[in-house]
Amino acid sequence: MFDVNNWPWWAVTGYLVIDISMRVISIIIVPRNRRPSSAMAWLLAIFLIPVLGVLLFLLIGNPKLPRARRRKQEQVNEYIAEAAGHLNFGSVRPNAPEWFPPLVAMNQHLGALPLSGGNEAHLISDYQESLDAMAEAMRQAQDYVHVEFYILQSDASTDNFFRAMEETATRGIPVRVLLDYWANRWKPKYRETLKRLDDMGADWHLMLPVQPLRGRIQRPDLRNHRKLLVVDGSVGFVGSQNVTDSSYNLSKNIKRGLHWVDLMVRMRGPVVASLNAVFLSDYYAETDRVPDIGDLTRIVHGTGELGCQVVPSGPGFEVENNLRLFLALLYAAQERIMIVSPYFVPDEALLLAVTAAVDRGVQVELFVSEEGDQAMVYHAQRSYYEALLSAGVRIWLYPRPYILHTKSLTIDDQVAVIGSSNMDMRSFGLNMEVSMLVRGEEFVDEMRIVEDEYRKLSRELTLEEWMKQPLRSTVLDNLARLTSALQ
Repeated sequence: MFDVNNWPWWAVTGYLVIDISMRVISIIIVPRNRRPSSAMAWLLAIFLIPVLGVLLFLLIGNPKLPRARRRKQEQVNEYIAEAAGHLNFGSVRPNAPEWFPPLVAMNQHLGALPLSGGNEAHLISDYQESLDAMAEAMRQAQDYVHVEFYILQSDASTDNFFRAMEETATRGIPVRVLLDYWANRWKPKYRETLKRLDDMGADWHLMLPVQPLRGRIQRPDLRNHRKLLVVDGSVGFVGSQNVTDSSYNLSKNIKRGLHWVDLMVRMRGPVVASLNAVFLSDYYAETDRVPDIGDLTRIVHGTGELGCQVVPSGPGFEVENNLRLFLALLYAAQERIMIVSPYFVPDEALLLAVTAAVDRGVQVELFVSEEGDQAMVYHAQRSYYEALLSAGVRIWLYPRPYILHTKSLTIDDQVAVIGSSNMDMRSFGLNMEVSMLVRGEEFVDEMRIVEDEYRKLSRELTLEEWMKQPLRSTVLDNLARLTSALQ
C-alpha cells in the first residue's frame, strides 16, 4: 500500500492536481450527448475507481462506430432514400389507425426503409424446422443467397443448412455470408465453420472485426446482432434465431441442459427487398463494395396483404431507432401489449411507457425466462420486477432449462414487431439490430398463438412471491442494474 503521508509535498500536490483535474474533466466530457443514467454510472465508476474507470471509459465509453463506418452508413441511408422514391412497394393496407402513418414516417426519417404492402409473412416457432425451412429456400435459389447471422456454426443441427449452401454454391450461384467477429471468434466450431465456408467457395466476411494490424479498430464490445436470410430478393427470413445448435455448443450450457427457444418469420413480397438492403449495407461496410446482383430496384410482389417496414438500428445511426419505435408503439396501444424479450433491461423512458400503459387501462404482459444465461443481464432484468409488478404488469416466467430467446412486441390486435432486438440498453445503443414492423390482423393472430403457447408453458410471477426474495439476490440485482447503464 502507498502511504501518502510519506510523500514529499510536491508529489502530494501533483497527485491532488491530477485527481481533481481528472474529475472536473470527466464531468465536462462524460455527460455530453449521453443518457443521464449512463453518464451517472460512468461518473460513479470514475470517481470510485479513478484509474480503472478512466481506462474503461477510454476503451468502451464511445458507443459509436468509427467515423469512417458512420460515413458509410450515411451513404447507404442516402442511397436507400433516393432509390425508395422510384420504387413501387405495393399497395399499402387501408384504414390504418391515425397514429400509424406518423410512426412509419418517423422510422423512415431515422433510417428505416419504406413501408411496403402486399406482403405475406408466417411464423416458424420450431427451432429445427426454422433451420430446415431456410435450407429448403436456399435450395430453390436461382440468382444468389445472402446469409447474415450473429452466430453461425457448422454442427449436427445446422448441417442441413450448410449442405444447402454447399449445393447452391456448387450450382454456381453466389453465396454471400456475414457473421459477427466477437460472437464467433472464440466459440466452438469456429475453425470448422470457416473451413466449410472456404471449401464451398462462399464469399464470407466477419462483421465488426477488431484487427488492429489490419487497421480495423473500434469499441471492442460493439456487435452486429442481426439475423436474416435473403434468397433471390424474393424470399426472406428474419427473427431471433442464430444458425447453431439450440445449446449453442457451449459446455456450460450443455452441463446445465440449456436450450434456446426462438421465433423466425418467413416472408415474400416487396419487404424482402428492404431486408436485402440491410444485408447489402452491412456487406458494403465490411468490404467497401456492393455485390453485383443485377437490378437493385427489382421488387418481387407477394400475394399477401400485410404492411411491413424493416427498421435497422445500431451505433451507425444518430439515434436509437429501435427504442423510439418501441416507445411510440407502447404509447399508441389502447387494449393490450405483449412483450417477449429474453433481456428486458429498460431505460427510464421505456419503463415509464410500460407502466403508463397500465395506468391507461392497457393489459400489459411480459414473457421472460426463469433461467438466465448471462448473469449480469439476468440480475439487471430482475431489478425491475418489483416496479413492473407493482404497476400491474403481468410477468410470465418461461421454465428452465429453456431460454426464451424470442424478441417480439404486439400491440392490440393489428400491429407487431419481430426481429433481433432485445429491450435492453445493449440492443438500443451497442448492437446493430434489425426489426420488422408488421400491420395486419392475420399476422398478429399467428403471434397470439405463439404467445398463448408461451403462457401455457410458463408460470406467473406474483408481487407477493417476488417480495420474498432474499437480501443477497436484491443486492446482486441492484448492482447489476447500475452496471447496465455503462454505455
